[in-house]
Amino acid sequence: MNILLTNDDGIRSPGLQSVKNILGTRHDVFVVAPDGERSGTSHRITLKGPIQLKKIDDGVFSCSGSPADCVIVGLLSGKIPPPDIVISGINIGPNLGTDLIYSGTAAAARQAVLMGKPALALSVDSVQDPFYFDPLSLFIQENLETFLRLWDRNHFANINAPNRPRYKGVRTTHPCRRIYRDKLVEFQAPDRHLYFFIEGMEVETVSVDGSDWEAVREGYLSISPIFIHPVTEKEDERYRSTPFTLHEE
Repeated sequence: MNILLTNDDGIRSPGLQSVKNILGTRHDVFVVAPDGERSGTSHRITLKGPIQLKKIDDGVFSCSGSPADCVIVGLLSGKIPPPDIVISGINIGPNLGTDLIYSGTAAAARQAVLMGKPALALSVDSVQDPFYFDPLSLFIQENLETFLRLWDRNHFANINAPNRPRYKGVRTTHPCRRIYRDKLVEFQAPDRHLYFFIEGMEVETVSVDGSDWEAVREGYLSISPIFIHPVTEKEDERYRSTPFTLHEE
């Protein structure tokens, strides 16, 4: 099987290397990954200006663009064989619930599905050593065919793992709601220019039974099917039943 591997932590990330090394024992793994850190870039794509692709090794390329750019280049450039599946990660840190809005890891998987390829987004719930990437890579290796059978062209699988050598089990989950208490820090430079830094503070999680956050917190591997198209729910009817007024000259 041909696999395209990317991420948002950069081509030298140990999470990406874990997936590459373990899946590479059974499959042909090709890498098109950012040449540096691209966390929090969401689904940005480069429409103005060039994207540089640099060969690092056979079938391994660094890309100057975003994670979504990496998928576009990987699928359209002809530099690698057509992949059977695209895998994004393993991300350093979780991508739970609302995190998916900002996540470059998730965006790469979403872009792959938009282009007609099955995709997985992988994350481990830790931002500091020691990292346990290999258990997640081994899980993907054992279940790759299962994920291909489950794919319906409308979703990608968002997979979050607790940072531990063994999981209690696997749960199919739904995304939680995350509330970010960000802080804005002002800095006046010597040149008199004004700068601001966004500092991420404690994240509050609103969770109900069956959420991805709950599963990971309890030691389970979480799998959430994420639809790639915007989905409207109960708000539809309120809008349909509300009269709107057109401006008249």
